[in-house]
Amino acid sequence: MKDVTAAIILENDQVLLTRRAPGEKHAGGWEFPGGKVEAGESPETCLHRELLEELEIETAIGDKLTESIYTYETGAIRLLAYRAIILSGALRLHVHDEYRWVSMAELTQYKLLPADILIAEFLQKTAPPTPLS
Repeated sequence: MKDVTAAIILENDQVLLTRRAPGEKHAGGWEFPGGKVEAGESPETCLHRELLEELEIETAIGDKLTESIYTYETGAIRLLAYRAIILSGALRLHVHDEYRWVSMAELTQYKLLPADILIAEFLQKTAPPTPLS
């Protein structure tokens, strides 16, 4: 099973979603930004690296909120969702073609990737995570 990280970034009571670009794996699917944990890397370090590489944002990574396990055709993943905030940088897309700030109520109205659906449902059922202090 492959560990994958996801950032739950809240601003003005909205959470950041990104859509996979055409030509990318799972193209057109919406997800919480993040990526695969590399050998010897902590999930927090991975998430910080992925957000910098894919969105050009410097972030602070907080506590783990939840996780989901899903088996795709290519294998099983464990999606680890962490609270995060943007410290600097303007969002620039590299493997995504769109991003949106979405209210918690609207999350499941998007064509989320299956592992991300479970995270979105968790967020809708619990109090929204507070920003890092």
